[in-house]
Amino acid sequence: MLFDRLTSRFGVGPLATAFGVPVLLALALLVNSALHHDRVAPPAALVPPPAAAPATATTGPTGPPTDEPVPVAGPVPAGLGVVDYDPAPDGFPADPHPDDTTPLTEGLSPTRRIAAYDAPGGRPLALLAPTISGVELTMPVVARRTGWTAVLLPSANRRIAWLPEGGWSTVVLRDQIVVERRPHRLTWYRHGEAVDSWPVALGMPRQLTPLGRTFVLGRTPPPQDVYGGVDIFALGAIPDDPDAVPTGLRGAHIGLHSWYDDGTLGRNVTNGCIRLTRSAQRRLLDEVPPGTPLVVVDELPTPPATA
Repeated sequence: MLFDRLTSRFGVGPLATAFGVPVLLALALLVNSALHHDRVAPPAALVPPPAAAPATATTGPTGPPTDEPVPVAGPVPAGLGVVDYDPAPDGFPADPHPDDTTPLTEGLSPTRRIAAYDAPGGRPLALLAPTISGVELTMPVVARRTGWTAVLLPSANRRIAWLPEGGWSTVVLRDQIVVERRPHRLTWYRHGEAVDSWPVALGMPRQLTPLGRTFVLGRTPPPQDVYGGVDIFALGAIPDDPDAVPTGLRGAHIGLHSWYDDGTLGRNVTNGCIRLTRSAQRRLLDEVPPGTPLVVVDELPTPPATA
């Protein structure tokens, strides 16, 4: 099973050195068997999603009617892989606006396994399931074409996937998190308005926190005391250079988490994770649901001075 396979790769042994070394969220944060939602691991965490649920699930609207022809979704080949916690397959297109901080206000959740394409009417490259490691999957919507919807791809950086109609539903996204690397600052927005802002520690050289748009994938309990006893957010992003991270963290995702000591805030000391205070992390955990967009930029433009 997925959990057994990941446990064998990311056992807690390598994480035992984390007391003096910042670490990535390597789903062997899996000490508690899987990411969980609302602090309780779902009972079906180890059960794969149905391979063929009825195609009667609600499907998100695609805008007003149009006479534009709908690109036909090509056949899905047998044996197509499912996107999970491992790096997503190659071939998906780049996010056309990776550093755009315009709030993404709609999320898409698969209700059965659906094919993810490289373009409207293009090639199916992988399947997206309703869950990843037992957590319900919600991906921010970034673009629409007639009959097709583009979402941020999980387990990849600055990549999108195109989905035809059917087999998914939509939810409203009210929150957004923006991380600025130069000032080491995280700002939480709701409905486009800043709610609060906190200092953060970010990735060290060669393990920089990846730039671009991603999203909150799910949450997991802390596996070690170094996380300050506060749950961790796993993001859809992965290290830009997987070979640069310690061997025990290969295949990990970037995490948003607190730390036992706030003395490193404002510095580049982590393996790519975003580290903030325990009180700030608790507030985000209470307020921000999975699927929330998170964008990492070097620095936001300075607003013009008012007369």
